[in-house]
Amino acid sequence: MPKGPRAGSRNRHLKPHLVFLMIFLTISLIYSWLFVSNKQYHNVTAEYPNSGITILFWHWPYGIHYNLTGDVCLNDYGIPRCVLEDNRSLFENADLVVFHHTELRNQKVHLPVNLPRPASQRWVWLSLEAPPNIGNLKTYKNLFNLTMSYHPQADITVPYGKLIPKEKQIRDFIIPINKSHEACWVVSNYQKRQRRSAVFQELKKTLNVQVYGRFARKPLSKEALLPTISRCYFYLAFENTESPHYITEKLWKNAFQSGAVPVVLGPPRKDYEAVAHPKSFIHVDDFNSTKDLATYLRNLIKDPEKYNVYFTWRQNYRVKLYTDWRERVCNICPLYRQFPAQKIYEDLII
Repeated sequence: MPKGPRAGSRNRHLKPHLVFLMIFLTISLIYSWLFVSNKQYHNVTAEYPNSGITILFWHWPYGIHYNLTGDVCLNDYGIPRCVLEDNRSLFENADLVVFHHTELRNQKVHLPVNLPRPASQRWVWLSLEAPPNIGNLKTYKNLFNLTMSYHPQADITVPYGKLIPKEKQIRDFIIPINKSHEACWVVSNYQKRQRRSAVFQELKKTLNVQVYGRFARKPLSKEALLPTISRCYFYLAFENTESPHYITEKLWKNAFQSGAVPVVLGPPRKDYEAVAHPKSFIHVDDFNSTKDLATYLRNLIKDPEKYNVYFTWRQNYRVKLYTDWRERVCNICPLYRQFPAQKIYEDLII
């Protein structure tokens, strides 16, 4: 009996220490768990810095492969949490899969309709061709969720180029003065049935037009293209297809970047004015005849002050070209949350 009270007293003295020890161990375990978890999180983040929207190129346009090493969208274009892949084994993990129409049309590539498709995955139909050149799209009914093209009504609009406002008005563009030709045209796909061919044939009766490209058997290298065009007062930015909003590199690169005033033939003037300054180009349709157009061009050459008006827009804008497929596709990510969840195209024609 005498030992009982002492034992009970000792137990009562130990209980606060046990409680403290248990609290200490619990806090230590929680801290350790948080530390390990945080370390694991940072390791995962370091290994997969872009864990966000994953876009899979099912195939590369025209078979030209691009390097996807590193955080391409963030490092090159400032777009975070956007992962580009071209490994088809990642199909089930992709948020979007991009299919370029040319390879589908030529049957060089086939849609993965035999694979189990995640319910939330969106298929993107990509084409920068004008509708008359696309062909039959009936086989793609009820397969694609999004369209990607130059057209402003596409879900993702990817123009051939655009004008970027300068931060301040700077006259950093020097009007080329080494002009030796009235006009020039670079053309390879020349077809007599095209309207542009008829306009050219009439124009050259009055105007001195230098022709380059496979049609003239005078091919130009990439390095020689812009310097050659820069020696011309005007560049014939004639599209091979007249279709709404179809404005290609013929305007953005060949004319604007060379320093020649573009004479355009393609969609209506309003479509050009939607993307370029109204005094940055001359539209064929503004004239009653090709002869009137030629007369106007020759008069401009004789009047430098009026000719130079077509360059004043460069004080406020610069030209941005889109040539890299990675950049085009990276631009999907900032729009991703805006896409409707249930959209599907029965008819792809815009």
